[in-house]
Parts: sequence; C-alpha cells; structure tokens
Amino acid sequence: MIELYTWPTPNGHKVHIMLEETGLPYRVHPIDIGAGDQFKPEFLKISPNNKMPAIVDPDGPGGKPMPLAESGAILFYLASKTGKFLPEDLRQRWQVMQWVMFQMGHIGPMLGQAHHFLGYAPEKIEYAMNRYKNEANRLYGVLERRLGESKFLACGQYTIADMATMPWLRFPERQGVNIEEFPNVRRWRDGIAARPAVQRALQVLADRRRTEMTPEQRENMFGAKQYAKR
Repeated sequence: MIELYTWPTPNGHKVHIMLEETGLPYRVHPIDIGAGDQFKPEFLKISPNNKMPAIVDPDGPGGKPMPLAESGAILFYLASKTGKFLPEDLRQRWQVMQWVMFQMGHIGPMLGQAHHFLGYAPEKIEYAMNRYKNEANRLYGVLERRLGESKFLACGQYTIADMATMPWLRFPERQGVNIEEFPNVRRWRDGIAARPAVQRALQVLADRRRTEMTPEQRENMFGAKQYAKR
C-alpha cells in the first residue's frame, strides 16, 4: 500500500493518475497547503522542500520503506516499480525523460506563475502578467508543434510524460491561453482526460478544493510563512 501525501493540484494529480493507471493500492493523506500542513515536521521528514505530493512505499528497494518527494521523481519511481508507462526502448525512454523534464522545468513553473499573477497576486503587476501569459502561450505552442507530429507527447504510446503534463493544461483560461488556438493540444488533452483512470484520479480530494481563500490560507500558500527557516 503506497502512502500518498497530496492535495488536489496539478502536481498532485500527476501522481494520482499514475497510481490509478497502474492499479497500485494507495492510501491518501491530505496535505492541506492552505492550512499549512506542508510545514509540519512529520511531513518535512518525507518532503524536505515542504512540497506535495510525496509518497512512502513500505515495500521499497531491498524491502525497506522508501520515502520520496518531487512529483517527477515519483512518476519515474512508480514506472520503475511497475514496469509500466516507461518504454524499455532506450531512445523512447530518453524521449520520456526529456518531456518530463520539460514539464518539470517549464510547464509547471511558468504556467504556475501565470496562474498566480493573473489570478492570485494581490497586486496587478502588468509586466509580470504579460511576461507569464506570453510564456504560457509560447509553451502551448511548443506542445502544439510536438503533438502535430506525435499522438502522445514523448513517443507513440501513452507514458508518464503525458501524465505529468496534462493536469497543468486543464484550465488554460487561467493562464491567459485560448485553447482554441492549439487544436492538437486540445485533442491530446481531452483524449487523456477521457481515460477512466484519469477521471478517477481527478476526483481524489476534489471535494477539498477551494474557490476562495481566507487571509490565513493565502499567507500559508503565498506569504512569508513559506520562507521561515525550518
């Protein structure tokens, strides 16, 4: 039984999808990032960077418990553990690595900043809003070109690269993107979203999502508390 420490965010959904697709049994431990659960000492032992998701696999390498943070690393770990969604062919395997790193280094950080400055920042900073909206559209363009030549992101089959990226593209309007301008991305995204395992994964803790935040929740997520020395 995989112990899953998570919250219904794009990074959380990546791992939810992988667990549902592989059929690995898992138990959910909510990490309410608005309540500050990510700063608790017991969670920091698993995730030193105070970010969710994280897992503990009680049956890790050598039969010993394996704690692991960072969503991309978790995807590779679960793919290695199950032998699923990571091709054996070395060329395809490295393509998967490339596109997972693209998600981790570009899609997540840049779309997250677009989402923040367009929707959450207390000040409407035009420079920041334009910078991240433009970068979001550029990144959608990279995906559009790639998905014009490949059914799936990394290669001709569904892999952890698709699982890593799709959750970040569910609400393009929040990133200043008109999805109608990216038909290949829309086709690919909607096809993955229709998979039964993905639909189940997106319901994990879905009832905990908030439409509004209290000042305390905003402080825990965006304020000085996250920078405190621990």
